[in-house]
Amino acid sequence: MPSLRVALAQVNSTVGDIPGNAAAVRQWSRRAAAAGAQLIAFPEMMITGYPIEDLVFRRSFVASSQAALRTLAADLAADGLGDVAVIVGYVDDDGTAPQTRLRDASALLLGGDVVATYFKHHLPNYGVFDENRYFEPGDSLTVVRLGGVDVALTVCEDVWQAGGPFAAAGRAGVGLVININASPYELNKDDVRLPLVKRRAAEAGATVAYVNMVGGQDELVFDGDSMIVTAAGELVARAGQFTSELLIHDLDLPAAHHTPNPCDTPPGQRRADDGMGIERITAGTALRPLAGDPAVGGIADRVTDEAEIWSALTLGLHDYVEKNGFRSVVLGLSGGIDSAVVAAIAVDALGPRRVVGVSMPSGYSSEHSRDDAADLAKRTGLDYRSEPIQPMVDAFLANMSLSGLAVENLQARVRGVILMALSNQEGHLVLTTGNKSELAVGYSTLYGDSVGGFNPLKDVPKTLVWRLAKWRNADAAHRGGEPPIPENSIVKPPSAELRPGQVDSDSLPDYDLLDAILAGYVDGDQGRDDLIAAGHDVALVDRVLRLVDLAEYKRRQSAPGTKISIKAFGRDRRLPITNRFREGLPTGV
Repeated sequence: MPSLRVALAQVNSTVGDIPGNAAAVRQWSRRAAAAGAQLIAFPEMMITGYPIEDLVFRRSFVASSQAALRTLAADLAADGLGDVAVIVGYVDDDGTAPQTRLRDASALLLGGDVVATYFKHHLPNYGVFDENRYFEPGDSLTVVRLGGVDVALTVCEDVWQAGGPFAAAGRAGVGLVININASPYELNKDDVRLPLVKRRAAEAGATVAYVNMVGGQDELVFDGDSMIVTAAGELVARAGQFTSELLIHDLDLPAAHHTPNPCDTPPGQRRADDGMGIERITAGTALRPLAGDPAVGGIADRVTDEAEIWSALTLGLHDYVEKNGFRSVVLGLSGGIDSAVVAAIAVDALGPRRVVGVSMPSGYSSEHSRDDAADLAKRTGLDYRSEPIQPMVDAFLANMSLSGLAVENLQARVRGVILMALSNQEGHLVLTTGNKSELAVGYSTLYGDSVGGFNPLKDVPKTLVWRLAKWRNADAAHRGGEPPIPENSIVKPPSAELRPGQVDSDSLPDYDLLDAILAGYVDGDQGRDDLIAAGHDVALVDRVLRLVDLAEYKRRQSAPGTKISIKAFGRDRRLPITNRFREGLPTGV
């Protein structure tokens, strides 16, 4: 029975940085080869980054991807890695005229050449994915004979759907299926992946090596969670989440067939049962011999939901700042729970020297709020400043006759002006601190507290904000450190403090009740009748749904933020701003 030492490179690529991504492939391939790896697999679209969105329509971009792939193959050989098989994702086209068909592709590089390519068959077109807009599906499974083993190439969504490539792999009698991924994070998705990969391994009758990328890209964050599962469904190796690492493991695999399987369907001819032809390629370059002690990848421990989410939020913010070239961030510190949690995320992501927190008290700001903001700054070590806004508000009011809500919003907008001025003057990225619950019901001031370039809490409901704060403090205490978030910020009633004695409950339902309705309406696409049948108060449902529907124009102007749920505002949930449909009412009423 042949053995292969397989390395899964769980690494971070950057969209559009084709030279940098190719350099990362060389760097990680050298590390894997130093550990004796014979086959190294990188994530989906490793050469270009993922998702590339409308960049794919630029012919120059596709040509750059193709050229980089050929150059990379030669460079790997020049690095002394010509006897190591390297699998990378890239964007390709089929070269047909007059209209080329774009492909989400995987390539196997060996001996200085591009030995084989495979085009992704299943194209996701749901949630954050729009791949039918960009790509044409492949209709042939590529099987490469390496080191006496038949290895099938597949890409991401191929593993999420029954039939197609994995059924064809079973028909082809392969020993190993490599599945390269750019699978975005959402809470508990790691619990879904393992049984999924087990099902595909059974379908293919082969070991499956699943490699996923790690890192942030705009609203998306990728958590890794790469793994190897045998044909019998045994998990033999699994990487951690939110870490760049190599998962290296020795696999004993069935020997390749010596003659083509009579059930094979040639490329260009599609089987009715799985819709795939099979293209078989024998690598002309032998793999380097297996040497050294056996490699055992190990199985990383799973973590709590709060730890998982915190890692997603810190990595998402870190990569947004780093990949877009910002030196630092600035945010308003109110002393409340939301700004405290955002500040703690920012410090964990970037370090305290790169985080500026600004207290901007008004005439209605309580003494405890100012003290809580200062306490958080002391606990975290961030750059703390105070800019009282009342003189600026008074200057406006001396020249304009405003009252009620207009005065409340004026205070929020003065704060927004201060933060944007500091951004312009000192080059910071402004972080806004509104949570998903507030964003859902429009509980924010446009160009005021909603101002900013990134929102770490955009997909975090208010009740989860409290959970995260408590978890982060407990984790700090467990590690022997100082809890970053003042206890008073956690336990006091939330308030915008824009008028005397104001608290959120003056305008909003209790957050436990609100978040439960929002989870059904926003995340679950439930209608009014469904929510009422679930036991929610009729009047409260009607009130919340109206608030959500009327706030669409605000959300359309909101900053991007890291997705952690099954349905985030933005890429996931896209509704028309002009929309007269109301749940429970005839259309147009």
